Amino acid sequence: MEKTVNIYGAGLAGCEAAWQAAQRGVKVRLFEMKPHKYTPAHHSRGFAELVCSNSLRSDRVTNAVGLLKEELHRMDSLIMEAAYATRVPAGSALAVDRELFSAYITEKIKNHENIEVIEREVSDVEDGVVTVIATGPLTSEPMADYIQNTLGCKGLHFFDAAAPIVDASTLNMDVVYAASRYDKGDADYLNCPMTREQYDEFYNALITAKEAELKEFDRESQKDLKVFEGCMPVEVMAKRGYDTLRYGPLKPVGLVDKRTGVEAYAVVQLRRENAEGTMYNLVGFQTHLTFPEQKRVFGMIPGLENAEFLRYGIMHRNTYLNSPGFLDADYSVIGNPDIFFAGQMTGVEGYIESAGSGFVAGVNAAHRVLGKDKVIFPSTMMLGAMAKYVSTGNMSGNFVPMNANFGIIDSLDRRVKGGKVAKYEVVAARALDALPEYAEKIGAQSYKKYISTEEN
Repeated sequence: MEKTVNIYGAGLAGCEAAWQAAQRGVKVRLFEMKPHKYTPAHHSRGFAELVCSNSLRSDRVTNAVGLLKEELHRMDSLIMEAAYATRVPAGSALAVDRELFSAYITEKIKNHENIEVIEREVSDVEDGVVTVIATGPLTSEPMADYIQNTLGCKGLHFFDAAAPIVDASTLNMDVVYAASRYDKGDADYLNCPMTREQYDEFYNALITAKEAELKEFDRESQKDLKVFEGCMPVEVMAKRGYDTLRYGPLKPVGLVDKRTGVEAYAVVQLRRENAEGTMYNLVGFQTHLTFPEQKRVFGMIPGLENAEFLRYGIMHRNTYLNSPGFLDADYSVIGNPDIFFAGQMTGVEGYIESAGSGFVAGVNAAHRVLGKDKVIFPSTMMLGAMAKYVSTGNMSGNFVPMNANFGIIDSLDRRVKGGKVAKYEVVAARALDALPEYAEKIGAQSYKKYISTEEN
């Protein structure tokens, strides 16, 4: 087993970790329990399955996740390579064709000379073998028991939710119009405008609609229910107040219907789900409503009166580690440096964040096997800021999952005039300036073309 890394889980984090280790000449055994066993949220045989949304969010470095994507892209990330190869139009967001995205990564992983894919469930760590556990927030019970009872880290239970998807051909295009907010980029979103009267009816139906019963594995921890703010069910958000949705996913600002010249009272946005544009998901409409109630209530949205729902929203439990004090900033277990974790179970939240943790864990697992020093990315970079948050938590001591955001990155040592965007431009430039040093340390090559381009 010399110079071998075991990786558990072929999601985004596991695939990124496997790729980074294999690219450094380390033999990788990638364990994946599909197709013999599936989590409640997964249905495809492919690797790196996207289950909540096809959007990988903003593509701009003045957005925190956009900066993270750029860092990964410049350091040979497989996930970013796949994303750009399979992207679909979505304005300033990076969205992908989910099936093509998964197929691209699956093919790359299965055909890498240093990666062996083993299709079976695992429930513990093999002694003496460097291992990356990337089994995800729906980790199977045997592995969860091992993490809690053998490794000694208790999990935190949260509830996550996914939005419905509709058939584009069944939308009422006499009502629906294409536009991006403030006309930024192409008009890649479809918009369903609401008058105040329509919003009133929809709002009242939504807050009184019947919610689905929890599955058995969810019901056990219902008393400890916590809903992650970044993926909150739309009905939960609505119950916080009449205008909450109008300042959130139904915000009408910057969305003028050019056919009428009017900005609606509220607007539901639909985002393209595949390259052909035959499927759209309801942006921000993660939900825990029953399927009949979803059809009834969401059918009240103008333009969706006769919409065919290709997939209804679902809700499921996610499990996160209490990572501060348990994981180091390279995602290894403190006191047990042969074991690494990666993905949402570490407390990073989001697809790109998961890939980022897999990147750091995969590089460092390879370094561990090869006898090289660990690489701790600086917290002036988003990769390092996420790792620091996971390993140290926040000032309150109440650790919760966190998306990439500029609040966790090191503050600037000077004031920047020109507002938030100008400030974030400086923060992003600082992060990308630090990147070459660390790209050299890990042997990444892509960054060199950016340096060459910038010099010219």
